Amino acid sequence: MSQAIRYFASTAKGMELILADELQTIGASEVQHAAGGAYFEGDMEMAYRVCLWSRLANRVLMPIAYYSAQTPEKLHAGALKIDWTKHFDLSKTFAIDASIRRSKINHSRYAEQVVKDAIVDQFKEKFDDRPNVEREQPDVRINAYINEDKVTLSLDLSGDSLHRRHYRAESVEAPLKENLAAAILIRAGWPKIAAEGGALYDPMCGSGTLLTEAAMMAGDVAPGLLRDYYGFFGWAQFNSPIWERLIKEAEYRREKGIAKIPPIMGSDISIKHAGIAKANIKSANLSGLIKAVSLPLSKVAPEEDWKPGLFVVNSPYGERLGEIKELEPLYQEIGSVLKARFNGWQASVFTGNTPLAFQVSLKSHKSYQLFNGALPCKVYNFSVTAERHFEGESASAQQYIGDSLKKALLPTSGEWSEGATMFANRLRKNIKKLKSWVKKNDVSCYRLYDADLPEYALAIDIYLGEKKWVHVQEYEAPKTIDEKKSIQRLRDALAVMPEVLGVPHRQLSLKIRRRQKGSTQYEKQGTDGGFHTVQEGGASFLVNFKDYLDTGLFLDHRPIRQWIHDNANGKQFLNLFAYTGSVTVHAALGGATTSTTVDMSKTYLDWAKNNFELNKLNLDKHQLVRANCMEWLDTAIQEQRKYELIFIDPPTFSNSKRMDNVFDIQRDHVELINKAAQLLTKKGTIIFSTNFRKFKLDEAALEKLNVQNISKQTLPKDFERNPKIHYCWNLSINN
Repeated sequence: MSQAIRYFASTAKGMELILADELQTIGASEVQHAAGGAYFEGDMEMAYRVCLWSRLANRVLMPIAYYSAQTPEKLHAGALKIDWTKHFDLSKTFAIDASIRRSKINHSRYAEQVVKDAIVDQFKEKFDDRPNVEREQPDVRINAYINEDKVTLSLDLSGDSLHRRHYRAESVEAPLKENLAAAILIRAGWPKIAAEGGALYDPMCGSGTLLTEAAMMAGDVAPGLLRDYYGFFGWAQFNSPIWERLIKEAEYRREKGIAKIPPIMGSDISIKHAGIAKANIKSANLSGLIKAVSLPLSKVAPEEDWKPGLFVVNSPYGERLGEIKELEPLYQEIGSVLKARFNGWQASVFTGNTPLAFQVSLKSHKSYQLFNGALPCKVYNFSVTAERHFEGESASAQQYIGDSLKKALLPTSGEWSEGATMFANRLRKNIKKLKSWVKKNDVSCYRLYDADLPEYALAIDIYLGEKKWVHVQEYEAPKTIDEKKSIQRLRDALAVMPEVLGVPHRQLSLKIRRRQKGSTQYEKQGTDGGFHTVQEGGASFLVNFKDYLDTGLFLDHRPIRQWIHDNANGKQFLNLFAYTGSVTVHAALGGATTSTTVDMSKTYLDWAKNNFELNKLNLDKHQLVRANCMEWLDTAIQEQRKYELIFIDPPTFSNSKRMDNVFDIQRDHVELINKAAQLLTKKGTIIFSTNFRKFKLDEAALEKLNVQNISKQTLPKDFERNPKIHYCWNLSINN
């Protein structure tokens, strides 16, 4: 019997448990889930089998060496001790991938270089020659994992990420990776539904990923059957007869299994997307087994002879928090279609915006967290039956919170509680502290309080215009905090604000998040509705306290806007991910000759236009563009546009209905900045800002630019208690 080897199968965050279950189903032994994947044991055939059959894994790693290395020299020495000729020869290409965690060797590219040098040195010593490096499809790929001072060197048997099934006929990137689509289907209960003959419908099928993965699951089709490249093909110890036997077995299972595929259908309002889905289905050799058509959501319905099954949808999440309002009707329509035409079905909604899921107006009986890239998302599972409609307990809970907040906004009588008195004293202290700064700097909109007292987890902003408004946001309390206590503290805080801050109740707005209470996940109370005008540094802006999660003016960016005002004179200005255009207004008032303001949201561009008109800007010179910023940059580069000053403030994540894929600021910032730099004049400047607290700028990948961290200089006094409110850099071309 072949000796058992301990492998590691990597996967995306949130998929570790179901990967472990899958590995056991495939036949692996000693399976143990871990962060980022699962360990398993088996012989070489088992490793091949996992590569061929895993729908959830990214890579399968076979460790070949463990050692300690506190320095690059020791990393090199440990790699040099391995006899690499047992794994590949001079005719083969190789590549190194490194990942590092809490190590003194703190740069992955440098670690890759060190291990590569050790391998090259060994071959040169033995043969006076060296193998070549190939990054894309090397014959052998080696993984170096460094955790503190512990090094694990492994052979990457997958070679390329296993989510790439090779059935994509089109080059358009899909919103979902294939293994994420598989995870959604597993969490939705599709394998059991399919086995019982239930149908599947995806009303926003895009490029058909969910449809194709669903058919492959139901038809017992190995997800790796179409791949023509694995990391073990070029390995010196590759056992070709075993692999050929596994392929024949998979082909036999496919031939038998596809006859069992139940009805699977998808639709998309985009004719182009439906066409791409058809092409991908054909490429997966599943034509005739999956139907894809162009159809609006309002026309979606199952066939009469279908057995009730699974309605599954990856719906748009919104670009920024404010777009939740814009997407609510879409989710409401999903709920309406389900209730009207899919009674008795199971439904699963995959979304990155929890409040939107409640617009479906069905009680979810189960939810699971998954990650689309780094974006946290959830799969919400529903049973489409009359008793699961929002009513009874959920409505009562919503009414309870709404009534509590309304009571808190009523004029108080009697003594304040001890907690309310403490909170009032803190507000007075903050007013005194900021008073001279506000007056000296002519600041009219500022943050007065930001969870200074942990029990009162609120952010309180003051807006001065034709009236004084107080905008209050409650941070969601930890699950360990009793919700009734949290509500009582909120009521205490609201009770003292009118007197301490000198505003009537109608000029106080509240936005509050509550856990798992339908639409009360986000409650808005109080305030005169609509738009109001405020001033900042000679500019006027429209703000809204009622209709959106954001007011329209990011207060922490005040110093950035002022800097751009002071440095825009005579320059061509570009504002990417422009939100309501406030930065452009400052640039124009500061003397920018022309400007281009780009955002994907119609809501925000309309808002920006109103801000422009409020400040009497010439719209011929100051252009508004609705576009995906990454795509717009490609066009602008082709058109050889040039700007002397560029401001970039992207969202942390974006999965708008106008995008084909997810924008991730950590993953995509280098591409974004480098594209923007191609539009920069020789002496131009980029100001790049992000509010992603865990963000790390990859300066090594921006080596052609001068990079200066100006986060501290752009932090205003009213946000000093929260230094991670944003990070900001000044970038220019390295001449």
